This record gives sequence, structure tokens and C-alpha cells, in this order.
Amino acid sequence: MMASPGSVSPPPRCWAEIDLGALRHNASRCRSLAGPGCEVMAIVKADAYGHGLPEVVGALSGIATWFGVANLREARRTRAASGGSERGILVLGPATPEEVEPLVAEGFSGAVSLTEEVAAYESAAARLGKTARLHAVIDTGMGRMGCLPDDAGALVSAIRSSPHCQLEGLASHFPSADEDRAFTLDQIASFETLAGALALGAECQIHLGNSAGLLGFQGEMTGMTLVRPGLALYGISPFPGEGSGLHPVMSLKTRVTLVREVPAGTGISYGRTFITGRNTRVATLAVGYGDGYPRQLSGAGAEVLIQGRRCPLLGRVTMDQILVDVTELPFVVRGEEAVLMGKQGEGEITAIEIAQRADTIPWEILTGITSRVERTYH
Repeated sequence: MMASPGSVSPPPRCWAEIDLGALRHNASRCRSLAGPGCEVMAIVKADAYGHGLPEVVGALSGIATWFGVANLREARRTRAASGGSERGILVLGPATPEEVEPLVAEGFSGAVSLTEEVAAYESAAARLGKTARLHAVIDTGMGRMGCLPDDAGALVSAIRSSPHCQLEGLASHFPSADEDRAFTLDQIASFETLAGALALGAECQIHLGNSAGLLGFQGEMTGMTLVRPGLALYGISPFPGEGSGLHPVMSLKTRVTLVREVPAGTGISYGRTFITGRNTRVATLAVGYGDGYPRQLSGAGAEVLIQGRRCPLLGRVTMDQILVDVTELPFVVRGEEAVLMGKQGEGEITAIEIAQRADTIPWEILTGITSRVERTYH
């Protein structure tokens, strides 16, 4: 029986293609860079940087032994995506008061900066008859969370002396490993000195390296048992222009919905910030800031790929549509594919290029792609 025309789903207007093979390649590359005795904690917060948490977690089975998330909800989604596995899932930031008890009850790991947080976990674990798995965080320069280095001994002692708490890890974080080599080396030395003085047992995970730390400083660190790649997993190096052996995982694509010929002197998009200087063929594309294509690209020299050639963005990005100049192409048809980020023919537009033109960072580009952009996986 044939489906009625009204029941057939048309192809998406705007979609992100996720290459799971590239993801696994990057994870294996990170594991290789980490070296012997050091495992990978895959950072999958913010819906795996916009790539889709369940699919990413499933694809990394057998490569990543830990996952890092931002909150209880993400921890639960990660557990479900890994088939209920009891592998390590760490909530990287401070738990809210309401999250503490379910984190303990469900066997997730928590990060603590203060002895009062340890007391809250101990109280919850005692009520539940469970053990709270805790990672003591030391602030060696990030300034976002963690105890100051002089207070590290007291924090670790509070965990060790709490009968329902386990010191599962010791951690810190790099604020500028992609910008300030001297400061980063000082951070490493400070953290390693602290870790040595605390006489941590073999069961305690020790972790410091994010993507920039792994790619730029792993050879400078000793005694680490985990690395925490985020951006590198998704194929982007925080050191632009340097070869890293990583493969981009996401491509962002849309379709041409309209092609029009307009005369010289025509205003384009809101505010008429662009006026055509010649007779121009203008293509309308089905993407806008409602999909996560940054409005900051307006007037910033951004381009898209159509037929493998770069076509300039004209005027302002609107919520659902953008306009591009296709005058130099011999023909363009409605429904034709346009690449916003990724490769087409010999051309490529990277997340780093988009971020630089939008005056932001590639992390924001990836995580800003909204839920109405359909993700497809291969």
C-alpha cells in the first residue's frame, strides 16, 4: 500500500551530519596521546557539544572508560545511553543541594571544592546506606571552583575521614593551556607537587588535562590516570593551524529554498545593511540564528559552500533564513545542498573559521546548534 503524499516526510531543511567513525578515530587518538596507564574521560556535557549525547556515548563504548557531564540529568542520560553500565560518570561542576542525594543514590561521582560539600555528601550517603564517590578539586588557576592549594590537605582529609565517602579522584583544570604556556607549566608543577604530598592511593584517579592540556602538554605531566578531552573528541584542536591528527565530526548543511534575480540598489535583509552594487542572483537558504547559525556573522565576511564554491553571506542573518550571493555560479536550483560548516568538493568551512568571524569560540558554535536542526549519523 502506497503512503499518501501528505504522510511522506520531506528531507530536512537544515541538518547536521555526525561522522561516528571520525569520533571514534579522535577518541582513539586521544587515548594514544594519553599514553600507558592513562584512560580517557570523554566530555559529553551540553548534549555532547551538540553532537547528540546518546549516540556519542554509544559510539565511544570500549574507548572511553569515563564520561564527564555537567549535571544530574546529563548523568542519567549517559547511564541510559551506555546500557545502564556502572562505568564512571563524573558530574564536573558543583552539585546543587537538590542533586546531592540522587547523585549518591544512583552511584554517580561528584566534584567537591569545600568541606561543607563533603559534609552534605556524607549526610546523604549515611541516610541512604551508600558510599559517595568524590573527586577533590584543587583551584590551581581557573578560579571557577576548587579549594585553594593550601586547603587541599583539609579537603582530602575531610573526604577520607567521612565513613560514607570515598576519595575517588583528585582534579584541577587549565584556564589557558592554549594561550599561556608558562602559566600552564607552573600549574602542572603545582598540581603534581600537591598530588605527591597527599599520598594518594592507587585507586584514586588523578586528572588535569583537557583538550589543550592533552594536545599541548601531556608529555609534561606525570602520574595522571585520566585525561578529559572535549573539543578534541569532536575533531577540533584548540591550537588553530597546528596538525593534530583529528577529524571533524560534524558538518552543518541546509538547502536552497529560493533563487531570485535582483537589480543593483536592492536592499538585502533587515536594516538594509547590504545594498547590491550590481544585478545579483540571490539564494535564500533555510537556516538562521534559530538553528544556531550566529547572527554575529552578519556583515562579517562569512561564506557558505554551494557546488563546492564559496558564496558570500549578504546582509543580516535572520531567525530562519539567510541570503547568499550566487551570481558567480552558472546555475543554482531550489532544494540544492549548501554547506555551512564542513566540506563540499574541494572547499571547506571549519568551525574555527565560523567562530573567528563571529568573534566567539568553536565551543559556542557547536553547542549553539539548536534542537530543530536534525542530526543524522553515519
